Amino acid sequence: MNENKVWQSSANEPTMEGNAQYHIRCKQGDIEKYCLLPGDPERVPMIAQEWDESRMIANYREHRTYSGKIGGVGITSCSTGAGGGSLSSALEELIRLGGDTMIRVGTCGALQPEINCGDVIIHSGAVRQDGTSNLYVDQAYPAFADYMVTTALVEAAERLELPYHMGVSCSTGSWYCGQGRPGYNGYSQSFIDTKIDDLTKAGVMNFEMETAALFTICGLYRLRAGSVCTAVANRNKDKFQYGGIERSIAVANLAVQILADWDARVKKANKRYWYPSLGMSDLPLKQK
Repeated sequence: MNENKVWQSSANEPTMEGNAQYHIRCKQGDIEKYCLLPGDPERVPMIAQEWDESRMIANYREHRTYSGKIGGVGITSCSTGAGGGSLSSALEELIRLGGDTMIRVGTCGALQPEINCGDVIIHSGAVRQDGTSNLYVDQAYPAFADYMVTTALVEAAERLELPYHMGVSCSTGSWYCGQGRPGYNGYSQSFIDTKIDDLTKAGVMNFEMETAALFTICGLYRLRAGSVCTAVANRNKDKFQYGGIERSIAVANLAVQILADWDARVKKANKRYWYPSLGMSDLPLKQK
C-alpha cells in the first residue's frame, strides 16, 4: 500500500488496508496453525526451502512471512526480529490469524561445557530476563515449553541423528551487557561480571533473546510453544563458530510433521491430551 495514503482503524487493535495486521501485514487465511519463528528474516526462505510448497505472504520491517506445506501439513514461518519486544508484536498478530503452535528456531550462545558449537539445544523453559514478559504477568510466572512440542523436537533430533541437549535458556533483553559481555569502552557492573558463572552453576544451557517471551505469552494464552536453537558460541570456552542453523531448521520442520501426526491421533481417539503410547508414529523421515 502507499504509505502516504491515510488509513483509519481502531487504535486498540490497529490494522492496515484489507484488515492486514499492523506489524506482520498478513490477513485472515494467510497463517497456518503451525508457525516457525526465526529471528532473522533471511532464515525464513531457508526454512521454506525444505517445504513441498511455499509462497511469500508479506515482507515488512523485520517480519518476513511465508506459508506453505510440508508432508501435507500446512505451515507458516514468520521472522520476529531480535528480542522479546519485537517477537511479542509478531506473536500477537500470528495468534489473531489462527496460529496456535509456535516454535522458535534460532541460534544461541552455550554456557555448559559439554555443548559444542553446532549442537542443537531444545528448551524446556527460560529464565525471564527478556524485558517483555514482565509486562504481561508477574515475574514469578514461569516461562515453560509445551510438553508435546518439546517431545516432538526431541523426536525430530533423534530421527535426524543430530547432537542435541535439552534444558533451560536464559533469554535476555541485551546481547551485550545482558549476556555478560562488556559494553562500549569496557563498561561493566559487578552483576554483569558474574553472570556467566552464576547461570552456569544454575545449570542454564545458553543465552538467547526470545524464548522467555514466547513461552510466557503462549502459556498465558493457553497455546503451545517450543524452542530449538543451534549453539554458535560457548561462552565459558570463549569460542565462537557461526554455522549450523540448518540443524535447528531441520529439527523444527520435522517436528511440525510429527506434531501434526500426533494431533490427528489425539483427535481420532477423542482425547484432550496427548501421551506417548497414543503418539507412537510411523511418520517417515523427510529428507531432501
